[in-house]
Amino acid sequence: MTTTKSFKYWQWRTIAATMIGYALFYFVRKNFSFAIPGLSAEYGITKTSFGIIMTLITIVYGVSRFLNGIVADRLNARYHMAIGLLLCAIANFAFGFGADISSLITGTTDGPQFTNTLILFFGIILILNNFLQGSGFPPCARLLTHWIPPHELATKMSVWNTSHSIGASLAAMLCGYIMGTLGTNMSANPEIVATIARHLNVELSDADRMQSVIESASHIGAWRWCFWIPAALAFAGSIGLFLMLRDTPSSVGLPEMHKINKKGKENSAEYKAFIRKKVFRNKWIWILGIANFFVYIVRFAVLDWGPTFLKEARDMSLTNAGWTVALFEIFGIIGMLASGWFTDKVLKGMAHRTCVFCMIGVTVFMTIFLLIPASAPMWVMILILAMAGFFIYGPQALIGIAAANQATNRAAATANGVTGLFGYASGIVSGIGVGFMVDFFNKTNPDKSWDYVFMGMIGIAVIGTLVFLLMWKAQADGYDDEHTENQTKEA
Repeated sequence: MTTTKSFKYWQWRTIAATMIGYALFYFVRKNFSFAIPGLSAEYGITKTSFGIIMTLITIVYGVSRFLNGIVADRLNARYHMAIGLLLCAIANFAFGFGADISSLITGTTDGPQFTNTLILFFGIILILNNFLQGSGFPPCARLLTHWIPPHELATKMSVWNTSHSIGASLAAMLCGYIMGTLGTNMSANPEIVATIARHLNVELSDADRMQSVIESASHIGAWRWCFWIPAALAFAGSIGLFLMLRDTPSSVGLPEMHKINKKGKENSAEYKAFIRKKVFRNKWIWILGIANFFVYIVRFAVLDWGPTFLKEARDMSLTNAGWTVALFEIFGIIGMLASGWFTDKVLKGMAHRTCVFCMIGVTVFMTIFLLIPASAPMWVMILILAMAGFFIYGPQALIGIAAANQATNRAAATANGVTGLFGYASGIVSGIGVGFMVDFFNKTNPDKSWDYVFMGMIGIAVIGTLVFLLMWKAQADGYDDEHTENQTKEA
């Protein structure tokens, strides 16, 4: 096999393996969103409590992305990613036994003490799980920037970035199916039905809202399988990653793409100076990070709260809500591919400019979704929400690409750690912020509580657009600067 053919083989093998592996990280991260309605119904856990948990785990994930980004540029990505996914699978197996462990500790199966212990257990395991989740993307950033040249990165990494949406959409379909079909049917038990109605603040005389109560009573305990089944898939995937991945081209006897890759060891003073210059003192990295904060607020507001929102505000079954969130992700896949092609072929690699156009699209379709009447056909609402997904996933994918190109492949994981820290700090707003808003307005204006959330998301999208505009005149990447500096030193 010639060097070129061998390189292409390993390049696409790396892309395919990391796509599948990273998709499986989503199976054991986004499954919690679908367990929320079941946990609320069975144990009366409030939206504010879930919001606090979501905020904590999102911040923890952001910190983990940052820390893993720094170490990923120094570690073998094969071991880093495979072990991380394995540990996430183990944490998710533990989730499913949360009620049993809480009962063992408290000696009861209900009441405030049991519920508070259950919340604490979930909080601890979720924090651990999301810390481990930080070992997903940074190794991929290292791998892809070593195997894909800069002029192809937006296109090929947009293909890779579909793993986000593939994982989230398949997880949504799987968990929606689990919540709608598995569990024990206790709908004929009036005591359990009354308890669920009380937990969901539904009057027994409210026939319309009682349908949701009966659905929850028909699938008691289904939430456990939202953790166990994805965990089994992730466990198998961790083995596959170990078998399929290799680190850099040189690890399989192939030449590296950039000479910059060979300058100084990862613990040398030169390398540390390089990191400071290309990442921590690079204004474009910080602008991308701030923009990422606003992009992720909108994205997580839909992903984390989508199933609950569609069930409560649009009277959709959890199975159909799963398919709707999945469609949001599928349109996101199309949007990522389109934005990657547009960036490379039309804007010559200037991913930040594509992000401006995408955020304008997000603003438009979120506004349309807010303004359409409640009597509009369900397919119209689903399509409009899916179009918001089409546009929001462009920036979600391109920010990582832009950061990698600005920092060069030698510091790509560190740069993505910085932007990821900003992105997942957004959990302060998309987690506890949304949960508190819904609980607050449910008491004062329950019919409009979710509308206020969408108004906030529209404002966030506008701010994100303005931040991206600050970067309009930036170059496509930072390789030219490094090449010029090297020539000057040699001269």
